[in-house]
Amino acid sequence: MSSAPFPMRRLSTEDVPRRERLAFVHDFMARHIGGREFAPADRDNVRIDMEAMPLPGGLTVARGFYAPMGGARTRDLLQDGREQYLLLVHNEEHEISIGGKAPFKVAAGDVVLVNEGTCHEFWYGRPTNVDLISLDRRALADLAPRVELEASYRIPATASGMPLLAGYAGMLRRHPPGSAKAGDIASRHLYDLTAMVLDGFVRGGAERNERSKAAARRRLVRRDILENLSDPGLDIGAIARRQGVTPRYIQRLLESEGTTFTAFLRDCRLDLAFRLLREGDANAGRITEIAYDVGFSDLSTFSRAFRRRFDATPSEIRRS
Repeated sequence: MSSAPFPMRRLSTEDVPRRERLAFVHDFMARHIGGREFAPADRDNVRIDMEAMPLPGGLTVARGFYAPMGGARTRDLLQDGREQYLLLVHNEEHEISIGGKAPFKVAAGDVVLVNEGTCHEFWYGRPTNVDLISLDRRALADLAPRVELEASYRIPATASGMPLLAGYAGMLRRHPPGSAKAGDIASRHLYDLTAMVLDGFVRGGAERNERSKAAARRRLVRRDILENLSDPGLDIGAIARRQGVTPRYIQRLLESEGTTFTAFLRDCRLDLAFRLLREGDANAGRITEIAYDVGFSDLSTFSRAFRRRFDATPSEIRRS
């Protein structure tokens, strides 16, 4: 039986000799989440349980239990070059300091989003559960423009979309995606949900963020189409299923650029045929074979569409 494509990595200090517990914790964090240094309130009774599941798109879903302790992302640790955004939700009130500024209290259930490229410290006065999502900086910035104007954000638990984001992340921890395709869809959903939560907090406003999310989704749809041109059965339903959206949503994305799915697919196939005809030698496959290779199922349809687009026949392009 094959192993799960997205296994959950786990560490419990209860399974590690007492003297080696912090070293194991620091190593686990560095490999799966990000460099942190911990200072337990009681060094003789260190208790930390962690689990982390990496997903496509530079994203990690994790959870941890921590006994009372402090922790820090120090200047020395910044040398690892990580610049992920960490979205953290704690079930207990705690304190955090970002970039050397005065500490502030974060209420239980509120969200802190912090860039790992910034020094920060935190203190847990009680045993605390922490839910964490680690997000690729560039991928998040594509969906939430100007997010990088601030090193951190504090978002109340009541923010629009927050219950949906937290619930979806928790569901993924309990039921990891069963295939690479499911993992891609889950990752995209988490990025989209995070961007939705940030709409009211990132300077630029929800309208700007929504435009950027649409642009990023449009790029993914275009890439999906280009990678599957040779499939004669390619249709908008197949693209929508792979992207985890509705066919109507894809139509709206393309209509905003003055085209339709059918027209865009046809033009991409014709452009590819043009390149194959022009770049190949005179004996590099018959025109019929090229038409079928780029996804056309009927030669006469291909020839008519080709002439309309390029004002020349496929034979004329090949001879040129």
